[in-house]
Amino acid sequence: MATFVGTLTFLCLFGISLCIDPPVYSKTYRATGTIRLPYAEIVEPFKAFYDAGTQRSRVDYYNGIQSTILLGPKSSPPYGASFLVVPVSTQTVMNKVSCFKVNGSKEMPIENTDILPDLTGFKFVGVEVISNMKANTFQLVNTEGKKVNTYTFWASAEDNRPMRYEMMGYDSLIGSHYDKYYVDYESFVAPAVFTDKDFSVPAGMSCGDFPGPGQSHHQAVEMEPIKEFVHHYDAHVDDSFETFKKVHKKDYKPHEHEPRKHIFRQNLRYINSKNRAGLSYKMSVNHLAAHTDKEMKLMRGFRYTHGDRGGKTFSSDMLKNTDAPDQWDWRLIGAVTPVKDQAICGSCWSFGTTGTIEGANFLKTGKLVRLSQQELVDCSWGFGNNGCDGGEDFRAYKYMMANGGLTSEELYRPYQAIDSTCLKDKAQNVVQISNYTILPQGDLNSLKLAVYEKGPISVAIDASHKSLSFYANGVYYEPECKSDPDHLDHAVLAVGYGTLNGQKYWLVKNSWSTYWGNSGYVLMSQKDNNCGVATAASFVQIK
Repeated sequence: MATFVGTLTFLCLFGISLCIDPPVYSKTYRATGTIRLPYAEIVEPFKAFYDAGTQRSRVDYYNGIQSTILLGPKSSPPYGASFLVVPVSTQTVMNKVSCFKVNGSKEMPIENTDILPDLTGFKFVGVEVISNMKANTFQLVNTEGKKVNTYTFWASAEDNRPMRYEMMGYDSLIGSHYDKYYVDYESFVAPAVFTDKDFSVPAGMSCGDFPGPGQSHHQAVEMEPIKEFVHHYDAHVDDSFETFKKVHKKDYKPHEHEPRKHIFRQNLRYINSKNRAGLSYKMSVNHLAAHTDKEMKLMRGFRYTHGDRGGKTFSSDMLKNTDAPDQWDWRLIGAVTPVKDQAICGSCWSFGTTGTIEGANFLKTGKLVRLSQQELVDCSWGFGNNGCDGGEDFRAYKYMMANGGLTSEELYRPYQAIDSTCLKDKAQNVVQISNYTILPQGDLNSLKLAVYEKGPISVAIDASHKSLSFYANGVYYEPECKSDPDHLDHAVLAVGYGTLNGQKYWLVKNSWSTYWGNSGYVLMSQKDNNCGVATAASFVQIK
């Protein structure tokens, strides 16, 4: 290929006919396509309207769930305006279509969005087959320090219709590709005729300011993703990464800074893209946004064991009630301790375990005592737990029953997020359990009754999906989530349940700090036992 490209370049320099200039496209067009970001796990369809003459553009994402309308100075004097039409969910309404407006300024005028790249400097490098069609290939390569960015554009060899645009970035310092994305153009009609309605917000809708802070962030990222993927705008990544480091007190060493920024960039794209998709929940940047997949996996330390798990077999005779209220939250009763951060240690099983025991002890004594996760990490190896490399709640229960109970965080030592020396011989037990009960797999009604009557319940979930890592609020439903025991990889605590905008949920306490989710909590959908909340649930009996 290199020899062929070199030959083409030589022929072009001497004006020989094999040299083909990049196509020049009409300044009015309609198009559809898909943004694909393999590193960020994104496939995002779009529809675009572009009219350079009147300085108007519109891009609809995810089949019209979100629309971005940009009016340049000519159509919206003096400096243009941006409109975002998007479904908004709150505590009282679900997916209400709303409009937000940002006015341009002298310093930052609004410009309409061309979904086609500027092909200035691109050179013809050959003919390839794209989607079973011959395509002329044009390429631009630039180097910035240790980074080599290669931009490639394919146009139909038959009629010059745009087919694909790809960016590939390679960093010789880290020895790998740091970025890759491409845009597939599926239909292209030019020139196109438009009406004012094509660039208008829905009739009768007023457009106000964004409800929260970060207007420039919304404008640059949420409202104009094409600007990043086609026109290489990435100042928002620099700004967001600096804010992330400041908020979460990240101080990366020089050799680590760029790799962490690369991970952050892909996660930021994922978050913004999914937020455009009109899901039942929202995501946001949190303290995990620069974590590697390996680091995230280390925090998922639950390992399900098949076979006899011991304890009591659940039956309805254990319950006083055969019905429960529609909403319940043990935090309001005082049975739940504050959210903690397990850090990079697969000790989630110890948090689910202590959480259900803390709740049961509160119900019996009226006192809320913070129990020691570190004791379980340090001392329950003999019962099959593996400290920071994972464990299960029933093994921790067996440890407690064999050793007289569990001590408090105050009397043992603070949680350290490492496998450490067992201090059981010096620790005073503050809680004892007589037995534990395993709830029937997948029985949502039994779990609901148990949460209401027995207190917070230790549960396990499939937490392997990136969408959960950046959950912020709303009812979390992940269609790729599994509910069978073999896919459960993270232990959490069910502290309540309810319904939000017609969607039933479990109120779940996590151990990824208050920076994650809704101050450390997630509303997990009950639909189809999503993510397996009701698959491996348990509670204890206090002596």
